[in-house]
Amino acid sequence: MKKIINTKKAPAPIGPYNQAVLVNNTLFTSGQIAINPENGKLVLDDIKTETRQVMENMKAVLASAEMTFENVVKTSIFIADMNDFSNINDIYGSYFNNETAPARETVQVACLPKNVNVEISMVAIK
Repeated sequence: MKKIINTKKAPAPIGPYNQAVLVNNTLFTSGQIAINPENGKLVLDDIKTETRQVMENMKAVLASAEMTFENVVKTSIFIADMNDFSNINDIYGSYFNNETAPARETVQVACLPKNVNVEISMVAIK
């Protein structure tokens, strides 16, 4: 059974998709970028602040499905510049317990929506 997950505590989708889809006990999230859901503005002050906003948006999506980062089993990180990897990793890692952190890939891409520097998606299981 498929259930659509959307919350006003994360940015509204900017295309024909939802924030997440729950299928049985598995949550598939769409990629989150650093949009402040309160005012709809991008948070691009620096890469750490941008990554923190992405993770807070993801936290809100997980919470709307009654999950936390402990439920996450897989993440995908898309970055515009691999030189930002270390700073992104510092913030990303602060949301997980190293011993139970999910599987992950990080890839550099040519361009991201709204010309942001980082986008993250996740798969979580109840």
